[in-house]
Amino acid sequence: MGFWGALSKGIDRINQLLAKLASWMILLSCIVSALNALLRYGLDISNNWPLELQWYLFAAAVMLSASYTLKRNEHVRVDLIYLQLSDRGRIYIDLFGLILFLMPACLLFMWLSWTSLFYPSWLISEHSLNAGGLLRYPIKFIVPFGFFMLSLQGVSEIIKRLGMLKSKDTLPLADLDYEKPMQ
Repeated sequence: MGFWGALSKGIDRINQLLAKLASWMILLSCIVSALNALLRYGLDISNNWPLELQWYLFAAAVMLSASYTLKRNEHVRVDLIYLQLSDRGRIYIDLFGLILFLMPACLLFMWLSWTSLFYPSWLISEHSLNAGGLLRYPIKFIVPFGFFMLSLQGVSEIIKRLGMLKSKDTLPLADLDYEKPMQ
């Protein structure tokens, strides 16, 4: 397997764990939403923190599951050409997209969200302006962290694609199957 294969598997494992965490966050978000509605409309008890917690959980679930979606090859793509290509052609298209589009975009968004979103918020210990609201900087940290994990998954996918190009085996290292979305 070697160093690169082990690195790729490690990144995949971390992102799979984050995706499991994200699925629990969705469930928890639904529970918080239901309890908030019950308290607000059933018992006339109102507070802003449950609503904000629900938003935070959903936002974190989206950011933490994006890298797992890439691992599963389920991101949206233009499939006019991709579906017509051989596996080798798909590998080249994937490498082109990963290296020239995904990686620069992730690194740029990670840097911008760190410097203009999270870091200034953390410096002032930003809180919600709503009464009883939550701290803002923890959820703002999820944005650069999510892009960092997406860029790591991009590295893993590049490693797998390069390994597939070098390999003489027919066993694919990455999932190249792509199902055209239902219209």
